[in-house]
Amino acid sequence: MTLHHTALGTSGSRVVFLHGLFGQGKNWTTVAKQIAEQHRVQLVDLPHHGRSSWPERFDFVETAAQVVDVLPEGEPVTLVGHSLGGKVAMVLALLHPERVSRLCVADISPVTYATGSEFAGYMQAMSALDLSAVEHRSDADRLLQPAVPNTTVRSFLLQNLRREGSGWRWQVNLDVLERDLAVLGTWPEEQLAGVAPYEGRVLWLAGERSEYVKPEYDAAMDRWFPRNRKVTIKDAGHWLHSERPDVFVEVLRRFLDD
Repeated sequence: MTLHHTALGTSGSRVVFLHGLFGQGKNWTTVAKQIAEQHRVQLVDLPHHGRSSWPERFDFVETAAQVVDVLPEGEPVTLVGHSLGGKVAMVLALLHPERVSRLCVADISPVTYATGSEFAGYMQAMSALDLSAVEHRSDADRLLQPAVPNTTVRSFLLQNLRREGSGWRWQVNLDVLERDLAVLGTWPEEQLAGVAPYEGRVLWLAGERSEYVKPEYDAAMDRWFPRNRKVTIKDAGHWLHSERPDVFVEVLRRFLDD
């Protein structure tokens, strides 16, 4: 299995970005270009997303191992992960602490969430879209609108629509992700049994309006990542890095330079 990844920047320490569900490495471009002024940046497409391969299932430990394969040997990186990518980043840091110099976890916690009907609805709407009726991307936008009325969310989902020849296809593996949606919402507690906490520094970012980082999740974060520091970004929801990129970059830069 291979993961697609791209690089920016020519000097400085290495910073690796992992996107969330329905995302791809290029979603980090706005943030990454600014970080790449002083660091070497790597943008990774997780399995089932972007231009990466499609395994038979989604598994956090297996995904973390696949990400390790694209990291440089002998050079610990700063790992930045949002949402699903944040969980993958945490699992990777716990299982391979020698590969991670420090960790930034964006709007996710090391807990099991209730299966999100919101994401299930998005997947069902995307799967049901008649791609044979799509000539232009605007057609897909119009057809998806009744099921996904939020313009920002719809635009984000449609970034996964790729033209292929005279037609279109989804570049995200809807079949597997929809089937394994319950797994995506879990924290792999049993697979991590006996694993020591990650002792490196951790920046834990939360969107002020998000439900993914709550005070009751602090204990789990402190257990697995005792050196974490939580920072809440005001006027931001779950997609805090795209809603408040200026603040996100500033906080991340301070973390990298400290």
